[in-house]
Amino acid sequence: MDAAETAQWVLRIVLALAFIAMGVGHFVAAPARAMAAMIPQAFRKSWMPSRSALVTITGLCEIAGGLGLLWEPTRFAAGIALVVFLIAVFPANAHAAKHPERFGKAAIPFWPRFFAQLVLIALCLLAAI
Repeated sequence: MDAAETAQWVLRIVLALAFIAMGVGHFVAAPARAMAAMIPQAFRKSWMPSRSALVTITGLCEIAGGLGLLWEPTRFAAGIALVVFLIAVFPANAHAAKHPERFGKAAIPFWPRFFAQLVLIALCLLAAI
């Protein structure tokens, strides 16, 4: 294994641990309530799952995506799924950024959050190949 392959494995492990840890956070009561509150009104339609169900679903997606990065047969699909996931949850992050008085530390200002999300998307793609 050369240096580039080693670096890519380290990236996969770091991303996997980060996504798994973030996913587990969706099942802890206080953070889960805060995440549910971050879901914008536009995503609170009667035909959609409840906010708590969306938090559970996104937590499972993060855990599955993190694990998927570590297993070669699922790596590429997991990387693409994590990119889609990051795009899908961005409106909740943007909503939190608009309301720092309600969301405290979770309300990372919009532009830093946006650029961090782009970097995370690029890292997921890099880890997936």
